Amino acid sequence: MTEGKWVMNRAGLLNFWYYDDEIFEFADGKLLLRGTNGSGKSVTMQSILPVLLDGKKTPDRLDPFGSKARKMEDYLLGEKEVSGHDERTGYLFLEYQKQGTKQYITTGIGMQAKRHKTLKSWYFVLTDNRRIGYDFELAHTRQSERIPLSAKELENRIGSGGVSRPLAERIYGTGEQIYFRFSVDGSL
Repeated sequence: MTEGKWVMNRAGLLNFWYYDDEIFEFADGKLLLRGTNGSGKSVTMQSILPVLLDGKKTPDRLDPFGSKARKMEDYLLGEKEVSGHDERTGYLFLEYQKQGTKQYITTGIGMQAKRHKTLKSWYFVLTDNRRIGYDFELAHTRQSERIPLSAKELENRIGSGGVSRPLAERIYGTGEQIYFRFSVDGSL
């Protein structure tokens, strides 16, 4: 690995599609997904890469064939008859590692879907080397049930070690684009 270049290190899904809580490890910035037809490989990649690399959640960005048939809400709620969900909060994240170092930055999106309502979403960046699943969690446990953090809970948990969309807008006066740009030294 070349030192100094940022590469994708891990990607994660929480309460998304058929995943309750899943983290995928990359090798040298590469990820190989294998499985039978219908096992979720395409859904996983079409959700993680377009959404977390450019912030767009439009139906045509979620389908590799450009269809507008499935919305982000569908990936969170599923079919009512199958999932039983009328409301669900979920997260997607992508962790980057600076090659040759133990430096990490994580970008992510939280979403809350309610059946027949507009999707709510919020973005975040962890810049202080905390890592999801190690020393930072996107959910808390109540009576043995993992409950994803709300946007406000996430903002409070991030504190000064990163930025969430509401905080970024107050500080920088920007929208979604700040979450998908960081400089070579890892600062925003």
